[in-house]
Amino acid sequence: MQNNTRYSRQIILPEVGDLGQQKIQNARVLVIGAGGLGCPVLQNLVMAGVGCIGIVDGDVVDESNLHRQSLYTNSDVGIRKVVVAKQVLQQLNPEVEIIIFPEFLDGNNAATSIEKFQIIVDCTDAIGVRYLINDVAVAKRIPVVYASIHKFQGQVSVFNYQNGPSYRCLFPEKEEGLAIPTCEMSGVLGVVPQTLGSFQATEVLKIILGIGEVLSGKLLLYDALRGPTQIMTFAKNQKEIEKGFVNGNKLLQAKNQHNGLSASAFLEKCSKPEIVVIDVREVEELPEYKGTNIIQVPFGELAAYSKSLDKNQEILLFCQSGQRSLAAMQYLEKSGFTSVFHLGKGIMSLKNQLQ
Repeated sequence: MQNNTRYSRQIILPEVGDLGQQKIQNARVLVIGAGGLGCPVLQNLVMAGVGCIGIVDGDVVDESNLHRQSLYTNSDVGIRKVVVAKQVLQQLNPEVEIIIFPEFLDGNNAATSIEKFQIIVDCTDAIGVRYLINDVAVAKRIPVVYASIHKFQGQVSVFNYQNGPSYRCLFPEKEEGLAIPTCEMSGVLGVVPQTLGSFQATEVLKIILGIGEVLSGKLLLYDALRGPTQIMTFAKNQKEIEKGFVNGNKLLQAKNQHNGLSASAFLEKCSKPEIVVIDVREVEELPEYKGTNIIQVPFGELAAYSKSLDKNQEILLFCQSGQRSLAAMQYLEKSGFTSVFHLGKGIMSLKNQLQ
């Protein structure tokens, strides 16, 4: 239970209130990149009370980061950014759960890193990673809050929000690729990422609360030297969305090949009462496997039963051989469930461990 005194100044807003603060507490947000943009995003979301925040970054703190990356100090140079960020953020607000991924996002870990979160914040500066984030997010139907910076200028948008345009709709991928200068190459005024990161955090909170006009189909352009912001609109491109969906599903299917749990991993998960364990076999099938958190829902009835489940709840499936539970897992994932596993070789792989 959060201490609402901490959040009293935002709870008093009619657009937030106690219900809105509860929505913020229940939210799960993944921030990819803990650098110039990621630092203000993380600080603002943690102070707002977002319940669970994931941080993906494989970099270490460098002295050149310190003029703009406000989570780090001289004593942190050479230490992994995610480790330092977690320590600082938990001191800032111990009520928030921080999950760290000390690695750079790539095709091998993207699906696993992203799957348990409801909103992604893209704070990267690598063009290939942006397409990767987009494609997995399109396939998982997760909104992405994006920003990028060049010298004194920046831009912000929101992709995949309520079936809106994607990153590819705004920036179709070129066959020859596209090189975007990084801060290391082109330079950046330290306050610019602070400003753009605050814009991103604002969009995240608007999405969580369901208030205001989200920057979906809109690109906010910011120029620190000239002051005024501009907003341009862009249209949804179904061909580009389908391209992202196909690419994202390939990554998800590759990840799913590893989601068939071993007998020992299955038993370990079954011991956790917060996990919903579903036996998708018919009632008469043996051997029986009982537990306080095991529910019997024959495969043919799963579609109807799944409507009563929280799509962010961790779910574990099993059947006789693993075939029906695999099909059930794939069905639930296509239906928007974010954390589904199954017993790879079925209940028969447990025969020596059952009474």
